[in-house]
Amino acid sequence: MLGLAAMKLEIECVFYDPATDAPARVAGRHIAAAWNDQVALERFAREVDVITFEFENVPSETLAFLGKFRPVWPRVRSLELTCDRIREKEFLRASGVPVQPFAPISNNAELDLALAAVGPHGVLKTRSLGYDGKGQRVVKAAHELAPAWEALHCAPCIYEAFVPFDREVSVLATRAADGSAVVYPVIENLHTHGILFRSIAPALISTELAQAAEHYARRVLEALDHVGTLALEMFVADNTLIANEIAPRVHNSGHWTIDGARTSQFENHIRAVAGLPLADAGMNEFAAMVNLVGGIPETSEILGIEGTFVHLYGKAPRAGRKVGHINVVAPTRATLLERLVEVERIARRVNRLA
Repeated sequence: MLGLAAMKLEIECVFYDPATDAPARVAGRHIAAAWNDQVALERFAREVDVITFEFENVPSETLAFLGKFRPVWPRVRSLELTCDRIREKEFLRASGVPVQPFAPISNNAELDLALAAVGPHGVLKTRSLGYDGKGQRVVKAAHELAPAWEALHCAPCIYEAFVPFDREVSVLATRAADGSAVVYPVIENLHTHGILFRSIAPALISTELAQAAEHYARRVLEALDHVGTLALEMFVADNTLIANEIAPRVHNSGHWTIDGARTSQFENHIRAVAGLPLADAGMNEFAAMVNLVGGIPETSEILGIEGTFVHLYGKAPRAGRKVGHINVVAPTRATLLERLVEVERIARRVNRLA
């Protein structure tokens, strides 16, 4: 989707991905080589003017090597901070963004310390890797923490206090190298088995909370000296915001912006890393996104619903894999919700989460 946004701006892209069937190959030349293949990496770098990344599992060492030849945006620091959940939470707290109590666990002695600091009801997550609900366990009593850690193979973990949230939200923001930034309307998200199922914009929260979310997103952008798009995911609990995590890239909850915003998150990311002026992040209409996970419906079935747009990624369907999404737009929230009922019904019928 970044490649398609670049094409709209008449920017040519080269894609580096170890997978030989990478979906991005339809939008430009594709180099399929290992993340540590320095010969291929240098060849790639010398073909382009600037480098960006689309997901967090690119090794930071790879980006550091590429940075010897060309500018890399966002900075490697954004990736390194957000790939370690302890460092990420410490960064958020130091930046004045509220977070729940948390503690590290890397040995048996820290189990009791974590319980004392956080309490018996929490969520245990691996410090690195893990997404879409992977690499985590919910703990409901003190005696469950040690077995949960063992189930995660005693990997270095973060133990966070459980947040009884009212809703989950995210805010997307894009920052250019000159410090200018745009922020998208706050999004309300619904997850199923740890995987994002639906996003609605704007979120049904107070103006005060929406302004606070935007303020926190801008703080994160500035503190990271971030160039490009990022997402700040948060919980709403008792009319307060608690930060969950940062995604230092374009984000699934912002895919609605392709059809529902004046400028998509992808285009603004490309604009930022290419040194172009950022564009309006406002909404065209009320909008929503529904993920297709592990299955693809008949396109005609979706397009028969007014205000819908189907985006497929060219990935072979398999359980738990995001293979596309459906965007829905409408002039009013009520109409949007009406259209979503049928779209969600179709998506739930074909989705295979596990």
